[in-house]
Amino acid sequence: MAKILEKRSLTPVTKLFRVEAPLVASAAKPGQFVIVRVREGGERIPLTIADYDRDEGALTIVVQEVGTTTRLLGTLEVGDDILDLVGPLGMALEIPAAGHIVGIGGGFGAAALLCLMRELSARGDRTTIILGAREKGLLILLDELTEVCDNLELCTDDGSAGLKGFVTERLAQLIDGDGPGRPDNVVAIGPMPMMRAVTETTRDQGIPTLVSLDPLMIDGTGMCGGCRVTVNNEVKFACVDGPFFDAHQVDFEEAVRRNKMYVKQEQISKDRAECRSLAVGQD
Repeated sequence: MAKILEKRSLTPVTKLFRVEAPLVASAAKPGQFVIVRVREGGERIPLTIADYDRDEGALTIVVQEVGTTTRLLGTLEVGDDILDLVGPLGMALEIPAAGHIVGIGGGFGAAALLCLMRELSARGDRTTIILGAREKGLLILLDELTEVCDNLELCTDDGSAGLKGFVTERLAQLIDGDGPGRPDNVVAIGPMPMMRAVTETTRDQGIPTLVSLDPLMIDGTGMCGGCRVTVNNEVKFACVDGPFFDAHQVDFEEAVRRNKMYVKQEQISKDRAECRSLAVGQD
């Protein structure tokens, strides 16, 4: 079990949890994830490690309530226990020291940049984070991310904060030399369409780019095969071989199809959970 030490609402459907997990925190590295189970008989879900504190033995995860299990997790409060929390899993992200490193976060994927950019900045790299969201209220962890990087750029679809437009537009401006300048490496974490667009933006420029394929992960052990993806014409598993891969080698056509594979089942599960909730409320 992992006791919840802190809970914060970042958006109406996004929660931050800081939990007691000394063994995981002692071994965690940027890019890794944990597997969480909320109740007996429930599904196991992978969650990216947003941050860790080895001295306090605490781990930070950020959860977007999109399905049955994440909604159940969102109902837990400070002092409650998460039934199971296992990790760290996956391969740690390694980026060679290369001057200017740009991290791009979409939605709650921004949380995964927190510990990564802190370590890159600490070793002396010049760091920029570009965050994107539909509108200002969906941008998360701005204060925390400002502290761990040299430059924070904001993009919103409606122009309510920062640049009105997509993260790829601001990335293209940096590549052209605007602001903090051309990136030497790019790391993109977020929705599949965003990562795919970032990949195409950097491909012709020859800028090394990594993307996190954690949206594909299911059980986190490689046994279910649900996160199979083709990278450089080889079959890989996002959970055990990744979750980070060379973006220019990823078959995004396949990855996007696989990401939508269980949409129908997820909706059925969500509808059942809502029906159960309504039935309980009527008792």
